[in-house]
Amino acid sequence: MRLKVIGTGSKGNAYLLYNDQECLMIECGVNIKDIKVALDFDFSKVVGCILTHEHKDHCKSVQDVLRLGIKVYATAGTFDALNIQNGYKHRATPLNRIDDFKAGNFKVKCFDVKHDAAEPSGFMIYHPECGKVLFLTDTYYCPYTFKGLNNIIIEANYSDEIIAGKMTEMEFLKNRIIQSHMSLKTCIQTIKANDISAVNNIVLIHLSDINSNEVQFKNEVMKSTGCTVTVANNGDDIPFNKTPF
Repeated sequence: MRLKVIGTGSKGNAYLLYNDQECLMIECGVNIKDIKVALDFDFSKVVGCILTHEHKDHCKSVQDVLRLGIKVYATAGTFDALNIQNGYKHRATPLNRIDDFKAGNFKVKCFDVKHDAAEPSGFMIYHPECGKVLFLTDTYYCPYTFKGLNNIIIEANYSDEIIAGKMTEMEFLKNRIIQSHMSLKTCIQTIKANDISAVNNIVLIHLSDINSNEVQFKNEVMKSTGCTVTVANNGDDIPFNKTPF
């Protein structure tokens, strides 16, 4: 299994969790041309696309993805906010937060997060090759903990120290970020609150262009967790198996 980063950050988020047989798309907040290139223009292996919420940097190409024949999974609140065109509603599959669902050999469960969106979600993803994968972004904290994690993809949007030094005219933006995104400090606390004894990879996503420091964030998470840490950048293709071997 591998994790391909098509886009990460406020300019657009999209990821592929894939092997030779199948692919799960996570978010589609980039131009559809970039998604097509990342898939080598072969959509036959894509078993579905999961969306966390309706903000454009996470769902920009949702209509195009549906048009390609790919099922999209999100909460009913997210779909209501997206106003999917009638011709593609049959491929838009609403999720509840009680049952798991399967897309190919991926088993997925959504859970609620804390963000300024209609009905935003995080995801627990399971596949025999990558084990349990926590996908958590666009939330200022997570009220849940998880056992037996093997890989973690998590937002580390900003540093409290960096954002505190911004000019007062940015106060509205600062407050919006603090109330809807995860800080480095909260990211570390969230990871450590979970069972990470079998975690192979921690991938930090959605870093702010102006309120983060890639080297600092990677080093602090590594020091705090003892895990392998990667800061996601566009174009990365990361080995993402259940074990390092």
